[in-house]
Amino acid sequence: MRAVVLVGGFGTRLQPLTLSVPKPMLPVGHVPIIERLVANLGRSGISDVTFALGFKPEPFVEAFPTGRCAGVALHYAVEPEPLDTAGAIRFAADAAGIEETFVVVNGDVLTDLDVAQLVHFHRERGAEATLHLIPVADPSSFGVVGLDSDGRVERFVEKPAPGTAPSNLVNAGTYVLEPSVLGRIPRGEKVSIERITFPAVAEAGGLFGLATDDYWIDTGQPDLYLQANLDVLSGVRRNDRSEAVHPEADVHEAAVIEDGLVGAGATVGAGAVVRRSVILSGAVVGENATVVDSIVMGRVGARALVHHCVIGSTGEVAADQEVHDERRPPPK
Repeated sequence: MRAVVLVGGFGTRLQPLTLSVPKPMLPVGHVPIIERLVANLGRSGISDVTFALGFKPEPFVEAFPTGRCAGVALHYAVEPEPLDTAGAIRFAADAAGIEETFVVVNGDVLTDLDVAQLVHFHRERGAEATLHLIPVADPSSFGVVGLDSDGRVERFVEKPAPGTAPSNLVNAGTYVLEPSVLGRIPRGEKVSIERITFPAVAEAGGLFGLATDDYWIDTGQPDLYLQANLDVLSGVRRNDRSEAVHPEADVHEAAVIEDGLVGAGATVGAGAVVRRSVILSGAVVGENATVVDSIVMGRVGARALVHHCVIGSTGEVAADQEVHDERRPPPK
């Protein structure tokens, strides 16, 4: 089976990290998000993936020069201009010549979902489109659905106002689509699948949803990206695990790493403490510095205290400085 992965977003919510690295190429447990995502698709029987690209396609091509990712055949569809989610799916499917049932995945979602289970449910219901659903405490930031007893979507509401959601089941960013869905999307136009296409399929009675309790996280915000990294350390993932310190990191024997990750080429000095944080490849944490609940891609000076911060590749915290709840450089 074939899949389209949407990786063309700008990653605005993760700035400044995404000023230098596309969001899906950011690592979770020393492995790019996109590679972990494709590996899960491969475990589910997906043999061919097309990346729907727009923003910074070069890093993806450079990262997978053999045309394979996690053992899955890889192709690229680069949009000439941003086409939103439905437009990107139509463009990528046309470029790949997809004419049969296929899977679509948002490129910033990590999940332990067995996609084959979703495909089976889709075919069993004779659906035109099927959504993977996850229950959440606050559904107001998501596409929310109301289901009948057979799993048919009776309502699909994108980001409802608080207190107005038809359920707590939200669109988890993995879909199974029939080719007929592509016919609902005008070629070359900017169209949202969440706001336009799915409500139209629901109105026609062809939209279904399968709710599961699989691990799922949207990595598109700093706190959630940090949590996704910590989760590969804690053992909550079905398949994905990670060592805390990459073999090519330089961590002084007198440094303390507590529930944190240190990437390849990163340096952590003597007496430094890294707690519930991610020190990305090439970053520097100076002697006796303390980094807590943060993501560091740049430099933290000696004896500095960094708490709940995001330090991009050009960001720097000076020696002896205390920084709380900041992004350096600030998002654009």
